[in-house]
Amino acid sequence: MVFSSNIFLFIFLPLTLCGYYLLNQKFRNSFLLLASLFFYFWGDPKFILIMIVSIVLNYIFGLLIYYSQHKRINNKIKKLILFLAIISNLGLLFYFKYLDFSIELLNQLFNMNISLKNIALPIGISFFTFQGMTYIIDLYWEKVTVQKNPLKIALYISLFPQLIAGPIVRYQDVNEQIDNRKVSIEKFSEGIKRFVLGLGKKTIIANTVAFVADNIFNQPYNENTLVTAWVGALCYALQIYFDFSGYSDMAIGLGKMFGFDFLENFSYPYISKSITDFWRRWHISLSTFFRDYLYIPLGGNRKGNVYVNLFIVFFMTGLWHGASLNFIVWGLWHGIFMLLERITRNSSLLKFKIPIIIKHTYTLLIVIIGWVFFRAETLEYALAYLGVMFGIVKPVNIGYDVMYYLDNFAIFIIIIAIIAATGVLSYLANKIEKKHSNQPLFNCVKLVYISLLMVICVIFVMASTYNPFIYFRF
Repeated sequence: MVFSSNIFLFIFLPLTLCGYYLLNQKFRNSFLLLASLFFYFWGDPKFILIMIVSIVLNYIFGLLIYYSQHKRINNKIKKLILFLAIISNLGLLFYFKYLDFSIELLNQLFNMNISLKNIALPIGISFFTFQGMTYIIDLYWEKVTVQKNPLKIALYISLFPQLIAGPIVRYQDVNEQIDNRKVSIEKFSEGIKRFVLGLGKKTIIANTVAFVADNIFNQPYNENTLVTAWVGALCYALQIYFDFSGYSDMAIGLGKMFGFDFLENFSYPYISKSITDFWRRWHISLSTFFRDYLYIPLGGNRKGNVYVNLFIVFFMTGLWHGASLNFIVWGLWHGIFMLLERITRNSSLLKFKIPIIIKHTYTLLIVIIGWVFFRAETLEYALAYLGVMFGIVKPVNIGYDVMYYLDNFAIFIIIIAIIAATGVLSYLANKIEKKHSNQPLFNCVKLVYISLLMVICVIFVMASTYNPFIYFRF
């Protein structure tokens, strides 16, 4: 069940909101847990068992860590419990997401003939697995207190707004909200506004540019011209940003409607001036997860080999996104430039001031090249496609001119998307709102705007059969 589907917008969400607010406060968590489990069950009933297993494992290991700390058990035993908790979570993730990939690699590297298991991937397993791990690790580090109520741990892991495509919400950020949260009219209204803006990003912008990107990438690479290849890469860069940030906006908005405050997951990454800056702005919940739970424990900047630590982090970042060489190469591609930026940060060769426009251009170029690896079905196709983009591979048989893929509406949306990705529209909107927020006429205009945007989104949802969410497969 995706947020931009008819069943979610017109049945699940209204019924869940009504049931939630009609109930007494003490029953709301239980109701929200049931709604969240049903939400996941609707996507694929058989995977609800995987979700429940994850919840039970993390609840039990949480209690074991708590009792080992308070019974003053040997430190080695506590570390063993933590190790088993992490292995259990990662083992579940490995089986469903990486087992077939590992078998394929073994078959290729050692000329073996092990049969693939053809295991279906549970939706959102990468997200809820990492969330469970943050609870266990933070509990071990004594950053949070144990949650002895299994229903509250279940609600934390399964909460439907962020369940299947993030953001990755840490227990320490919401544990107090699970026990005690309040919703005001202002907060609920802000939640609706944020949800509608995210829905607009998804249905109007992401789906439109996705249609262009998919049509171009589905062509044989040698039937694309240089210009067509660049348009395809640009449209995919816009698609993945507005698709994923739109989903995050909807998740944050839904959270507010139920009284939760989730941290931001994007901060206009395409205005970054370096790859380091890009990863401070892109999928913030994932990058900070790897920083706090992998990079720093490895030694971070303080000890050990910083460059090896960065390499490991970006290898894992790529692998987290999918069991494919393409994703690993994408992660390492970003890691290479993170390393270069770290090496040259204090270099005497770069004491002169680099113009900002060059920094922006460099960053966008690296990011867009990376998205080709991310989007292509195979590594061979990605390399050949990049060859077309840079004029190294000449088209053998040009299938269609670039204008075949672009109509006036698509061109208009691409222009709007580029402007919106810079943050200019958001900056102007916030400035106007800050100046006129106390004026009744302005609030009336804002209400009309949000209502009109919602109507347009619904029209797009009703009219379109093309409505994928990229990050659902992770």
